[in-house]
Amino acid sequence: MLRSWKLSVLVLGLIGLLPLATSPVMSQEKPDPKQSFLDAKTAGTDFQVQGEYLGKVGDRTIGAQVIARGNGKFDVVAFPGGLPGAGWDATKNEKMKFVFETKGGVTKAVGDGLDATIANGTITVKHGEAAGELKRLHRESPTLAKSAPEGATILFNGTDVEQWAPGKLEEGGLMGVGTRTKKAFENYTLHLEFRSPFMPHATGQGRGNSGMYLGDQYECQILDSFGLEGADNECGGIYQNAKPKVNMCLPPLSWQTYDVDFTCAKFDADGKVTAPARVTIKHNGVLIHDNIELKSTPGGGRSDQKPGALFLQDHGDAVRFKNIWIVEKK
Repeated sequence: MLRSWKLSVLVLGLIGLLPLATSPVMSQEKPDPKQSFLDAKTAGTDFQVQGEYLGKVGDRTIGAQVIARGNGKFDVVAFPGGLPGAGWDATKNEKMKFVFETKGGVTKAVGDGLDATIANGTITVKHGEAAGELKRLHRESPTLAKSAPEGATILFNGTDVEQWAPGKLEEGGLMGVGTRTKKAFENYTLHLEFRSPFMPHATGQGRGNSGMYLGDQYECQILDSFGLEGADNECGGIYQNAKPKVNMCLPPLSWQTYDVDFTCAKFDADGKVTAPARVTIKHNGVLIHDNIELKSTPGGGRSDQKPGALFLQDHGDAVRFKNIWIVEKK
């Protein structure tokens, strides 16, 4: 479902088929979990190693996600059949986890039994009789930079923040967090593009956190959940409602898309809810929620299930947005 897989020759290489190992080596300096990078040029060597890889080990197609954990340490998740949304069967949830570490300029697997290295955009693997290479690639959402159709309301186009209160125009023609639309919306199709910062020393909810609140009360999480399980409080999850069908989160600093079809709750003459709100969401072009019922979640500006604003949560991290538009339905 993702746009052309551009093989990038960066600095990497590796994958394997063994249990998760742990590294006994600790950094002498305590890392700053809030250290945040907004561009690849300043993000450092670890950023060049992390990312997505694809290739074969023996006769098996393997996808891999390399997650930077700071100070030359990496978690690696291997997916039989390909990458999430592109070959890997999320319903079976079969995957393998490993740890890698960079020492002396060489990034290798930590633990016994796996001979694997990451270098020059390639994961090189030897395990028993099986050997192979995975190449680093770059995936983009097929709806990235999607043009607004006729009749759409342009919520943000890189220059105009008049639709928002407060408007948060940031460097590079991007919009920052902590803002909501001045107008409330009832039934609509929404397109939104977002980018999480690279925060290699942060974990969990501290890593590139924001939220897209539909109706100012139903939160679809925005988080750097690259390589994680795909819970309801991770990227693509609707908090306290549903986890995504598949974790389609791309690496930090990648531009990602949410494409939303939202129907507001319905009420009778006495104001009683007769039908809950419903939503369908595609994350980077892949269906992650299919016409599911919604209940309000904490953190937004309301909880009455009535039409509300689009709210982009400020959770203290430098998440950025661009190309946001909405088409209201009768």
